[in-house]
Amino acid sequence: MKSIFRSLLPIALATTAMAANPWLVFDGKSGPGKGKHVVLLSGDEEYRSEESLPMLGRLLAEKHGFKCTVLFAIDPATGEINPNEQTNIPGIEAVDSADFLVLGLRFRELPDDKMKHLVDYVDSGKPLLALRTSTHAFNYSRNKQSPYAGWSFNTNGGFGRQVLGETWVSHHGDHGKQSTRGLVEAKNKSHPLLQGVEDVWGPSDVYGVTTLPDDATVLLRGQVLTGMKPDDAPLAGAKNEPMMPVAWIRDRKLENGKSQQVICTTMGAATDMVHPGLRRFIVNATYHGCGLKIPAKLDADPVGEFKPSPFGFNTFKKGIKPADLR
Repeated sequence: MKSIFRSLLPIALATTAMAANPWLVFDGKSGPGKGKHVVLLSGDEEYRSEESLPMLGRLLAEKHGFKCTVLFAIDPATGEINPNEQTNIPGIEAVDSADFLVLGLRFRELPDDKMKHLVDYVDSGKPLLALRTSTHAFNYSRNKQSPYAGWSFNTNGGFGRQVLGETWVSHHGDHGKQSTRGLVEAKNKSHPLLQGVEDVWGPSDVYGVTTLPDDATVLLRGQVLTGMKPDDAPLAGAKNEPMMPVAWIRDRKLENGKSQQVICTTMGAATDMVHPGLRRFIVNATYHGCGLKIPAKLDADPVGEFKPSPFGFNTFKKGIKPADLR
């Protein structure tokens, strides 16, 4: 009996440790992504990244072989997922071993020792994909003396403008009333990131973009629609003349002379990922960022049912812990 207990003890301890970790790890199965580590950081109050990023992590792991770690904003008192908790993303050390980063953040202000993992990743020149409100991912309102306060969205454009190419500017479309049709930029239609990308539509509105650097290649433009359905007509007039960029890639030059692949889309609400176009773009971005050839055909459908909550403040599901999503 003692020998059986000894043999089961490591399994029990491992299970206990896994249950205690307030994040998700999807181990990659067979596929081109085997051996690559993707870290997906959720933490936005409005667009339900805590629902979309677990879906993407499971999809990338089970269908394409990537090991995926999904991190969440966690209430330290309860261990529950709480997107309104702006200062706590446990497990961010996983970024150190990442090959590719997917950001779904808004107005975060992590402690300096935690933020350093993210800053070091970006400074290393490794690739990343930023979704929707990640253009204004950080807001240093508590610790304005932080060495990372320069990443605050309202400090010379912060992380958004300095790294992604644009910060938060405005709702160009009428928020909650006018949805977005993502149209391929014709002159860049042969870009690998656009392979198989069709039917890009989402109920989130087009963001305003005032400037992009010369090293940015526009991939999709956002056509403002008259309503909240994919078959609604385009809005007539100046809003679509010209259309705003809603997805681009930067070949960002670093101080060491190297360049960094930075992909950004101002679409990215969880509900934007119900239609296949944006999901395909995100899977393409993961392949591209990890230095893998993007297949002409690949499976970008969710594993199981995906019915995300509508976007909105305080509409997140209460009482959920990461372990509940396994």
